[in-house]
Amino acid sequence: MMTDQINKMLAGKLAILKESGSPDLALVGPVRLPVQLEHQEVTFRWYSWVTLDKPGYRIEDILQSLPSANLSASQQSSVLVYGDFADADHSLVRMHSICHTGDIFGSKRCDCGYQLRRSLRMIADHGSGALFYLANHEGRGIGLFAKSLAYLLQEAGFDTVEANLQLGLPDDARSYEEAIRVLQSLRRKPVSLITNNPYKLQALREKGLAIDPHYPIWGDVSRHNARYLATKIEKSKHIYHAGTDNVKWG
Repeated sequence: MMTDQINKMLAGKLAILKESGSPDLALVGPVRLPVQLEHQEVTFRWYSWVTLDKPGYRIEDILQSLPSANLSASQQSSVLVYGDFADADHSLVRMHSICHTGDIFGSKRCDCGYQLRRSLRMIADHGSGALFYLANHEGRGIGLFAKSLAYLLQEAGFDTVEANLQLGLPDDARSYEEAIRVLQSLRRKPVSLITNNPYKLQALREKGLAIDPHYPIWGDVSRHNARYLATKIEKSKHIYHAGTDNVKWG
């Protein structure tokens, strides 16, 4: 059992975010997190959050419930914050969907790993920003196991949208509601989004949080993912400007 001293030390780093009609979120941070970007070490501030299963939790209740919570059985989302994110006039934000294969293994079937690394570099170079790493977004929200099945269907000839639909799953099941609530707790001013996805832009614009310009992020195109990326442009209406990041297709 945690001592009162440990409770007090951690309580200063825990907040409960409340919003009418939505589950409470427990937000922990900031944690100092040095990150190696190419040949430069950059220090971000790291926050993580979890959805609480019922209202009325106090911070003390959250800490006492940790031994029985079994948090390792599910993923939690987090955010890396850089610079004077709360008060800077202009900050960049990347809402990055977790990609086990691309982010961790460096898979060439998508461009997710490139987008993750490039976004962190853009934020650091800009001087202020945040990268949200959204853990329940694997496979555009269908989960890792279903994503592996969809990959097999893609190998049989279906494109990335068709594969999800053939499994009886939505093309895109992602929600940005929790991330937006955390964003609002960290910063009140609008941000510029690093994205090709019009639905991410729409989600932030509906809350008055996104301003122009947004920053498209294309790159690492190869024979392995050219069809996948073209499908996102054609069917998912991802925003592409010729010459962006000097992209060469195939």
